[in-house]
Amino acid sequence: MTVTAVPGVAERQRPAPRLRKLEDERWLALALLMPTAILLGLFIAYPFVEGVLLALSDARVGYAGHFVGLANFAKLWDDNIFWTSVWNTFWYTGVTTVFKLGLGLWLAMLLNRHFRGKALVRAFILLPFIIPTVLSTFAWKWMFDPTFSVINWTLYQLGFITQRINWLGDPGLAMSSIIVVNIWRGVPFFAISLLAGLQTISPELNEAAAIDGARPWARFWLITWPLLLPVTMVVMLFSVIQTFADFQLVYVMTGGGPANATHLFATYAYQIGIGTGLLSQGAAVSLAMFPFLFLIVVVQLLYIRRVEVR
Repeated sequence: MTVTAVPGVAERQRPAPRLRKLEDERWLALALLMPTAILLGLFIAYPFVEGVLLALSDARVGYAGHFVGLANFAKLWDDNIFWTSVWNTFWYTGVTTVFKLGLGLWLAMLLNRHFRGKALVRAFILLPFIIPTVLSTFAWKWMFDPTFSVINWTLYQLGFITQRINWLGDPGLAMSSIIVVNIWRGVPFFAISLLAGLQTISPELNEAAAIDGARPWARFWLITWPLLLPVTMVVMLFSVIQTFADFQLVYVMTGGGPANATHLFATYAYQIGIGTGLLSQGAAVSLAMFPFLFLIVVVQLLYIRRVEVR
């Protein structure tokens, strides 16, 4: 018996050329990655390239500028405020990261235990991280106000002080104040992230060590901490990147003052680029942050890879 093919049916059953390309893993991967690549190019690569071009010119508001090479960076080398910003940024990032890690790990260990109302406590701890930065920073600015400060009132009632303290008007106290606020805001991120890491560790390991007579500190240091270290390093990496480029908190609380004592890279770049209209010099300050941050990220990534291999 001879079967006669109906004209046009075989052609309709064949997949279209475009669909056949999607059956190839290479074309499918390219199609899936293309939207992400476009977004990264528009919102990351293009602003970065534009910033580099600005830093290499003498552009300012209303003037496109001309190529001047590294002249803007040469000015920064002799700028005392810039070097103050460099020191402040490293100090601000280092101190806050250490305290956020310590407090976040302590909270994560507490929340990893079973107790009544644990879900409510978890939600309450997330509040500093959920509240908009500017809104919470304004509240802290009022708390540090020398005239209406609730902190000064409490310390006065307890007998610790006899006169008002200008928290944001003294250079040393202003830096300490913004560090405290950053720690308050960043601890929930560490706590919840480390709690997620703790819950991936099998409780049988700690139970077996306890049966063998290991004390709680020994169980934490020899079992919990090594297994939690990869998660900890990733959380610290994200925290360092975010803190190193912090802007909103410092700008709202002190604006870089008093007397430029709390300027970070971001706030000083904004003051020069937007405040005075010198776009090229502001871009140079922002770009000067890149080598420091790139080195920190590379070192942390290499350490994370070493920990994972180990």
